[in-house]
Amino acid sequence: QVQLVESGGGSVQAGGSLRLSCAASGYTASSICMGWFRQAPGKEREGVAAICIGSTSEYYGASVKGRFTVSQDNAKNTVYLQMNSLKPEDTAMYYCAADSDLMGWLLPGTRAIPYWGQGTQVTVTS
Repeated sequence: QVQLVESGGGSVQAGGSLRLSCAASGYTASSICMGWFRQAPGKEREGVAAICIGSTSEYYGASVKGRFTVSQDNAKNTVYLQMNSLKPEDTAMYYCAADSDLMGWLLPGTRAIPYWGQGTQVTVTS
């Protein structure tokens, strides 16, 4: 019953910025963590960033630390990913995801993430 709706993808030049949004509905668990994974053609899916609603628990992938910032709107079960200083290697399909904790990001493969958004394409040109 959980639905994730994400938006904000697009095409920008290297050094530019984009802001992704992901809103969750129908989530009845006692807690929720939301964030993004990304996958480029021929590459493995990798964790980007995530945050737990109503707390300060966060995750950032090593390749985006210092450039991307995740934030939350607790009242709306919505998270935002501000992506600055974008590089061509950031080009990928970005998928919003939700779970009860951050384990799917911290320890990939240990905890399966049950809920996924439809994906939004981010393209960074040189």
